Parts: sequence; structure tokens; C-alpha cells
Amino acid sequence: MKPSGRLVFGDRDRVFDDVPPPYEYAVRHVREQFDRDAFHDAVDEPGAYVFFCVAPCNVGIDYDWERLPAVLGWTIWNGTKERLFPIDKAEQVFERLGLTPVNTFQKELHVRDFHPGRLDIPESAWYDNPAAGVIVENRRGGRALIEGPVLDEMDDHEPIRGEPAELADELVTDARVSRAIKAVEAAQKSPTTAEIHARVFEIIVREEYARLDSGRVDWKALRSAVGSVVAEKRGKFADN
Repeated sequence: MKPSGRLVFGDRDRVFDDVPPPYEYAVRHVREQFDRDAFHDAVDEPGAYVFFCVAPCNVGIDYDWERLPAVLGWTIWNGTKERLFPIDKAEQVFERLGLTPVNTFQKELHVRDFHPGRLDIPESAWYDNPAAGVIVENRRGGRALIEGPVLDEMDDHEPIRGEPAELADELVTDARVSRAIKAVEAAQKSPTTAEIHARVFEIIVREEYARLDSGRVDWKALRSAVGSVVAEKRGKFADN
């Protein structure tokens, strides 16, 4: 957070000037849900904290996208003390600020009882299979990832190829338009065509990213084509 209260976003490589399409869905959610006032009042230096989150999009695992949160809070860096928050405290902070923390399935385990090779990957909370992996953390902030078998078993998604207008006709479904309208209304905004268009595009990128990226889609052209189809479908919704 900047002193002005503006939230700054980035990935592991850079700070975003313009948010890339795969992150738009997550960034919108954070901007709408993050309780800036609560955060600003709770700390002396808001800019000293970095929130690390997962922004789920489809890179090969078909999660239940309607249930899976737009963002899952993972950990928080305290720049003043130069250390990461403990898991329990990070969970509490994310929940207080309006964001869903990652799923913690076991909070305490003595090191002598921990055997990575024998760890059973728990069932995912967001689809009907074992989780993609488990992050293990010690009290000093050290972390390791134990990958689940699903990562080795992922099938390559068939790329989506075609002209942007053709892709938009296929991907802008009534269900997605309806979800976008409900999301706008839940945010207590007027469901304008422009607002619905933005959200439908974000939903499509989140749920079809692997296939679209493999097909080397022109994101700018697809965004424009989605807008045209959304305008048509919204007219039908209004007529009904």
C-alpha cells in the first residue's frame, strides 16, 4: 500500500504498471474486498507490509471455478521486523482484511514425526482430487513444497485457436454473463454493459487460460470481441 492508500500489485518478477489478463480477476477481488481502513488503522507503516497470495487460474487443473476464491492469502512480510508472519497470525490478518487464507490442514507437527516421503497429500478443498501440493513451513519461516501426483498426471489442454470473434461466441456463455451480472450487483454497482464485459473477460481468462495461452490468443482483440458478444447477450437478458 502506498501512503495514498493505493494498493500496488505484482508477481515474483515485477510490479505491475498494467495488470496482465491472468491476474485481472484476482486484482479486482482484492481491490473490492481488502479493508484498507482496517489495515491503515492497525499498522504504523502500511507500506512496510507485503501480502503474498495465490491468484488461481486454469493452468491445467480443472478446479470448481465458481467455488474457488479469486485469491488465497498465503503469507505476509513485515518489512519493519524483516520477517514473515507465523501461519496462524497471517490467517487471522487475511480474514480480518476480507481475504480468504489458504487451507491449513495441519498446524503443529514435531519434526521427529515428519516424514516427507510418507506424507499423504490431502484432498483438495476446491475439486474432487488430492491437492496439487502441500507447503511445509517451520517456525523460522523456512518453506518447502511437496508436490502431489496430480501435477505429473495433468493432461495438456487442447489449445483454443481461432479468430477472436469466433472464440468470443464460444466462450461468452449465458452462464458466465449471468455470473458477471450477479457479481456486479453483489458489489453494489450498476450492471452496465462495460462492467459486465470486464468481468466476463476476466472469468474467461481465469477459467480458460491454459488453452487460450497455448493457442497464442491476442488478448486485446479477444477483450474487444467479448465486449461485442456481451452487449448482444445483455440485450437478450433485458428482453427476457
